[in-house]
Order: sequence, then C-alpha cells, then structure tokens
Amino acid sequence: MAPMLWIKALHIVFVASWFAGLFYLPRLFVNLASVPADSHAERERLLMMARKLYRFSSLLMVPAIGLGLWLWWLLAGQHGISGGWLHAKLALVLAMSAMHGMFVHYVRDFADDRNRRTQRFYRIINEVPTLLMIGIVILVVVKPF
Repeated sequence: MAPMLWIKALHIVFVASWFAGLFYLPRLFVNLASVPADSHAERERLLMMARKLYRFSSLLMVPAIGLGLWLWWLLAGQHGISGGWLHAKLALVLAMSAMHGMFVHYVRDFADDRNRRTQRFYRIINEVPTLLMIGIVILVVVKPF
C-alpha cells in the first residue's frame, strides 16, 4: 500500500504544478494582447516567459498523466475501479490536455505576430482550466455517479 501512496502523492504534486502553469499562461496571453505595438522589449519579455512556462508545464504534464495512468492500473487491479465518475474525469483530463495543446498555438501566434484574438478572449480562456480543475477534483473526491 505504501508505494501506491507515494505514486498518489507524486501524481498530486505534478498535477498541481501542471495546473499552475495552465492557470498562469492565459494571463500572460492577456498581457501580450495588451502590449502596445511599439513596446518591443515588453513584448519579447512576456513572450519569453510564455515560452518557458509552456515548456515547463509540458514537462510537468508528462509525469502527471503517467502517474495517473499508473494509479488507475494499480487501483483497477485491486478494486476493479471504474464507473461514470472515472469516465467523466478522464474526459475532463483530455479537455485539459487539449487546452494545453491549444496554448502552444497561442504562443506561436504571438511569436509570429499573428495574434488576432482580444484580451477579452484570453480572459475568458483564463477561466477554463480553473473550471476543469474544479470538475476533476469533485469527480475524484465525491464520485457523484
């Protein structure tokens, strides 16, 4: 049982760290979208931060998902874990992974000076990872179905 607790603890650490990056990246997009056209230094600084945060978040996503799959495999072997809540949680994790993938396109759009989205768009996108996290946590803890 002790090894599973270590896997679970590390999974939580990596998920929390990955989500922290996904919470902050859209905020950088809001700031990038509001940079005046003549402010090249500020734009480059924010773009560098976004690139580094995206890469770092990507590195955190891999063990978060890997450890989650390992936990699923261990628990399925012990308890036959399944249910609607698990399928819903996996769907939300896939949605979060898709958001992560979308963010690389936004970083590239800013880098290539192709961003056509407004600050308001990025402010709305900024809330999506939070809503996904709330749904995931409720599904894991409450298991409502």
